Amino acid sequence: MIRDAEHLAESVPVLAVGTSARRRRRWLALLWEPGTVLGLFLVASLLLAGLLSPWLPLDDPTEINLPERLLPPSTTHLLGTDHLGRDTFSRIVHGGRMTLLAAITTLALSMTIALTVGILSGYHGGWPDTALMGVVDLLLAFPSLILALAVAGALGPGLFNVLLAAGAVWWVGHARIIRGVTMGARQMEYVTAARAAGAGSGRIILRHIAPNILGPIVVIASLDVGWIILGIAGLNFLGLGAQPPTPEWGAMLNDARPHLQTEPRLLLLPGVAIFVAVLGFNLLGDGLRDLLDPRTASSPRSS
Repeated sequence: MIRDAEHLAESVPVLAVGTSARRRRRWLALLWEPGTVLGLFLVASLLLAGLLSPWLPLDDPTEINLPERLLPPSTTHLLGTDHLGRDTFSRIVHGGRMTLLAAITTLALSMTIALTVGILSGYHGGWPDTALMGVVDLLLAFPSLILALAVAGALGPGLFNVLLAAGAVWWVGHARIIRGVTMGARQMEYVTAARAAGAGSGRIILRHIAPNILGPIVVIASLDVGWIILGIAGLNFLGLGAQPPTPEWGAMLNDARPHLQTEPRLLLLPGVAIFVAVLGFNLLGDGLRDLLDPRTASSPRSS
């Protein structure tokens, strides 16, 4: 993700220009791109199913019914039942709601920290930049998932603790990219003019810099959702996140491990759900990158 988005740091001046007609043409070209359309369809379907899951006519995903344990797919249970007789389709749908909410919450927390650190470091420079980037370099020395695992282990099991752990470590790479685009925007003439007119740092950041680095930030966020879903699912698979009987895709994978040989579908179904979610967000992120990155404006894909 960072490698795909890092070159956008030099593109801020171009993002601020361009006619509305050109933007409309690029939006229309994006809508005709099969990968982007598929990504948008998958993401919209997952979000819609997750949001509506409490009101859909589905079985209770936590209700235990031992006489119906490990039933195969049928008209009554579309994807069969698990080892406790719970409807697998209902748990997949409700688990999607839990997983997507966790991913969005983690993304919001990590981007808030990254924006704060990246903009302050890129705008002010000097010793704040040196100190903040020193912390970033230190944290980048550790793999994000391993660091999140350590933080979640220290906080104790629970979905809220996993969200805190993931959000607390996922911001590091984002902060460095946001610092780069902020340094590019700081050199623009409209920032110089605002500073000469007596505008304070807070006003310049909020009114002039932040709107002009929005494109790269949207690309970074959209490309990272898939990785966050994988990370949260991994932590839940290890038993650090959602606790039984809460339906969550990573936790469902963990529950299915003892039945891998006899009922592989219990492991396959949540794995497919994770794959579809990550694929959808990655395809959508690629489309947004093509739209918002001016370096692809003249390529056949986005022209």
